[in-house]
Amino acid sequence: MVWSQEKQSLLMQGEILVQPQPYTAWGGAVTAWMYVPLVRSHVWQQLTDYPRWVQYFPDVTKSEVLQRGEVKRLYQAAQKAFLFFTAQVEIYLNVAEELGQKIQFRLEKGSFHDFNANLELKDYSSGTLLTYTVQATPTIPIPSIFIQQAMNFELPTNMRKMRQVLCKG
Repeated sequence: MVWSQEKQSLLMQGEILVQPQPYTAWGGAVTAWMYVPLVRSHVWQQLTDYPRWVQYFPDVTKSEVLQRGEVKRLYQAAQKAFLFFTAQVEIYLNVAEELGQKIQFRLEKGSFHDFNANLELKDYSSGTLLTYTVQATPTIPIPSIFIQQAMNFELPTNMRKMRQVLCKG
């Protein structure tokens, strides 16, 4: 990604840059970029400690590795309050890692019609640029406009929390 001087400056000041993408009528897709002032190997080590994801994302109530190996199996549960109800979701993911560079999450089964997420890490300035792309369609029939809004507003908040936890070590 080639950034304008302004966007580079915003990233370095701690802003989370978000770009929504068109997706299905009942789902959403977004890419977010975040600068973390830590070396990539340190960020990688923390991100692949999957039980720790409950600290990164406040809505995630459980994150457990079910199987290790070439492709890991991960179970995550989350709870999200909407206007008049609370949605509880659970998801089983296949996780493929490209050492120090990329983590791919693919839906095996769960509370989504589809779910794909990629985390990419690149050296950037004296730290790491983290790119997080997610596409998801929940089984709960919520119009995509609400899904997209939640992604656009909550993902930056969640990523700021993630950076805060990562930087504490």
